[in-house]
Amino acid sequence: MPKGSGQKLKLYYLGRILLEKTDDEHVLSLAEIISELEEYGVTADRKSLYDDLQVLEVMGLEIIGEKIGHGYYYHVGSKQFEVAELKLLVDAIQSSKFITEKKSNELIKKLTGFVSEYEAMQLKRQVMVQGRIKTMNESIYYIVDEIHKAIANNRIISFRYMKWNKDKEMVPRREGFYKVSPWALTWDDENYYLIAHDEESDSIRHYRVDKMRDIEITEDKRRGRDVFRSFDPASYSKMNFGMFGGEAVRVKLQFEEELVGVIIDRFGKDIPINKVKGSDWLETNVDVALSDQFFGWIFALGSRIKIAGPKSVVSKFKQELEALKKLY
Repeated sequence: MPKGSGQKLKLYYLGRILLEKTDDEHVLSLAEIISELEEYGVTADRKSLYDDLQVLEVMGLEIIGEKIGHGYYYHVGSKQFEVAELKLLVDAIQSSKFITEKKSNELIKKLTGFVSEYEAMQLKRQVMVQGRIKTMNESIYYIVDEIHKAIANNRIISFRYMKWNKDKEMVPRREGFYKVSPWALTWDDENYYLIAHDEESDSIRHYRVDKMRDIEITEDKRRGRDVFRSFDPASYSKMNFGMFGGEAVRVKLQFEEELVGVIIDRFGKDIPINKVKGSDWLETNVDVALSDQFFGWIFALGSRIKIAGPKSVVSKFKQELEALKKLY
């Protein structure tokens, strides 16, 4: 038989056909594979396909052949990702507020390339999550990349930090550029944050990445290494409710036993939880950033929780409640 046409691309198309058209539930016979190759303008015979399948195996693509009835069929075995793994990734992408709708669709489309077209349908059904509020800053991916470069090269960055005005426009928070030493990126409350050392205040600060603009990597080396040597991003995120900053304070919280899960979800399992003497309630001591967001969290839990100390925090919370009463 004469050598088929398109031989230079035959292995590529053969691998693509097997990846797209087969899985544990869907198989192809040699005759069907030959027919699929013809769709790409590639001719082949059975003998050469046996050799090609062995070459794909050597290249790392697991090809499983099995006898079904009177015929012999082939399909791809293990793949780079299992469907269950890709579903998790799709869910994470779709629910991430900092990933724009356009980029979400692009990423999910790329992920479907790791499975067969039949399995890809399962991923597409996972995408039906409507009404998500997505960021509108398409450049966030490049900003994140620049931050990683600065961290890898031990450099300070400068950027403009934006806020919304009454006309729904993003405007600078202040004149000029912020200049900070980037040390970590964290994902909290569906937003991406840069955690950095601020030179002006000589303190740890955080910034919403989707509100950063005009980022530049400077030639200056990062500062604050001593501060970040023992820095724990997870603890920092737990302390800063919604990543709104405030004075760091250790508070005593007393609460009903049914709120144990809520407390652990917020502060983690390592916190001490003890019985309140002479009461059915429990108590714990935790570090928080004293802010409106913390008080709002306490208020939302109603009469099942209270701030038991220190007195200065109790007094401040009472003032906030009085201020609320005056509004109504």
